[in-house]
This record gives sequence, C-alpha cells and structure tokens, in this order.
Amino acid sequence: MKVRRLTASALLVAIGTLSSHLIYIPVGVAKCYPVQHAINVLSAVLLGPFYALLNAFCISLLRNILGTGSLLAFPGSMFGALLAACLYRVKGSTAYAIGGEVFGTGVLGGIAAYPIAKYIIGQEIAIFFFVVPFLASTIGGSAIGYLLLKYFAGQRFGNSLRG
Repeated sequence: MKVRRLTASALLVAIGTLSSHLIYIPVGVAKCYPVQHAINVLSAVLLGPFYALLNAFCISLLRNILGTGSLLAFPGSMFGALLAACLYRVKGSTAYAIGGEVFGTGVLGGIAAYPIAKYIIGQEIAIFFFVVPFLASTIGGSAIGYLLLKYFAGQRFGNSLRG
C-alpha cells in the first residue's frame, strides 16, 4: 500500500512540475499556477495530509530549481494542500477539501507570501496584494481537481490508493 501511495505521489509531483508552467497567470512578481492547485486537491483526497504537503513542497522546490516558479510558490501551494487534506480527513467530503485548498492558498498563502515578497524578493506591496490572484488561481485549479476526482471516482481509481 505504501508503494502505491509513494508511486502516485511521485507521478503527481512529476505532472505538477512538468505541466504547471503551461497554464499560469502572471501577477507582478508572482506566477499563479492553477495546475498546482488541481494537484493539491488530488493529493489531499487520494493520499492524505503528509503526501499533500510533501507534494506541494516538492513541486515548488523543483519549479524553483528549474526556473519556472518563484519563492512565492511555497506559501502559494503548501497552505492549501495541507488544509485541504486535513479538512478532507476530518469531514470526508471533497467539498471540504476544495474549500480548504481555496482558503488555505487564497487567503493564508496570499498573506504568507507578503513577507517573502517584501523582505526576500524586495518588492514593496500591500499585505493582501496576493490574496485576489491566489484566489483566482486556486478556484480554477480546484475546479479542475474536482472534475478529475469525479472522473477517477467513476473509474474506481481512488479506492486503490486509499485502501
């Protein structure tokens, strides 16, 4: 069972790293990636909190190493992935996972991006500057993730990962 989760996690990281730069919304120093948020929702529901957070971190790290992301990818993905997975674990509902991804990324991640942008990147911005673009990105990506989960549910794919 652990091998299946690890393999699924590796596939999601690879897909997220290689395809997330294909669709993005440039907002100042940030690049908002809806594909990342779809991966977050899939990881949260199919794999749980540990793998969701790990996947978000790995995708952000790899995108930064490859030059297709920015430091804002870390708060922009990790808060949403963790909150989505935790809410899904507690409530058992995809709607809660999507709500966790949207709130975690859009609001918490958007606010957490402020000190990185101001003190590390050196951009003078307002504290809520990234909330709206992060929300736009995560709502679109979460919708994609929801549609993929519905497809997987019809194919009985998710059950083989959860056990």
